[in-house]
Amino acid sequence: MEEGEIKHRTVMANGIRMHVAEKGEGPVVLLLHGFPELWYSWRHQIHGLAALGYHAVAPDFRGYGDTEAPPNPSSYSIFHIVADLISLIDSLSQDQVFVVGHDWGAMVAWDLCTLKPDKVKALVNLSVMYSPRNPNQKPLDFYMNVFGEDHYICRFQEHGVAEAEFARVGTRLLLKKLFSYHQPAPHVFPKGKALGGSPHKDFELPPWLSEEDIQYYATKFEKSGFTGALNYYRCMNLNWELMAPWTRFPIKLPVKFIVGDLDLTYQIPGVKNYIHKGHYKRDVPFLQDLVIMEGVGHFINQVKPNEITNHIYEFISKF
Repeated sequence: MEEGEIKHRTVMANGIRMHVAEKGEGPVVLLLHGFPELWYSWRHQIHGLAALGYHAVAPDFRGYGDTEAPPNPSSYSIFHIVADLISLIDSLSQDQVFVVGHDWGAMVAWDLCTLKPDKVKALVNLSVMYSPRNPNQKPLDFYMNVFGEDHYICRFQEHGVAEAEFARVGTRLLLKKLFSYHQPAPHVFPKGKALGGSPHKDFELPPWLSEEDIQYYATKFEKSGFTGALNYYRCMNLNWELMAPWTRFPIKLPVKFIVGDLDLTYQIPGVKNYIHKGHYKRDVPFLQDLVIMEGVGHFINQVKPNEITNHIYEFISKF
């Protein structure tokens, strides 16, 4: 894809060098990526929102792409990540911004709205619903109890193990496998199985992803490695401890939530009942719009780029 007029720069945010991609003028829309992604996952929305009169800003999170990667795993706690974003917002000379998150970006966005709600005008989150802190169960205990030790989140915990598996597969093929995953079943891979299948077997990309796209991601991950990205998963229990003062804290901001019906996050036991039977509205009382996109998997903003841009615009244009 041609980057066109997307501009790139580095800002100092919370003491680290953060890479930012941006385009357009007008109200700021902060676009937060997930795993194994980069600012590039929002390439379509950056162009689309800029054309609609917004200043689209998509950073690489710490540990990703061209943003600095602190070596200490505990430097990837939610307090660090949210502080990065607050610093970025301040660097844009903004009191408030619109926020759009996907995957880990959605989880960070929920916590940004919890810790610093005054910085957010309205939120559009994709794929990962709000999950209030459960004081009775750590996140890793949940995944271990429900899915077992071969679930990807559990498998990512031990430093160096997933990195070695990823290296055995190779960055390009690994990314093809991860982005092409289109099953609502949980992502599991036993030790030594390298995310399933032969590390040497290539396969056809889905229509929404090109070899050029894979090349961009691969070039950046070959440079940065995956440890920074994996450290987000390795901080999940630490985040649970840090967020204790905000146990079962409601999100008191205007919210739109979008998920594909084939997204593995939508198929986690209990999620559908939580979303559709009233409890979600209890925890996100200003949830104004809930969209379930049929036949769509996890990487929703890349699979349905125009539709997602329109959904974002339709919501934020009210404010």
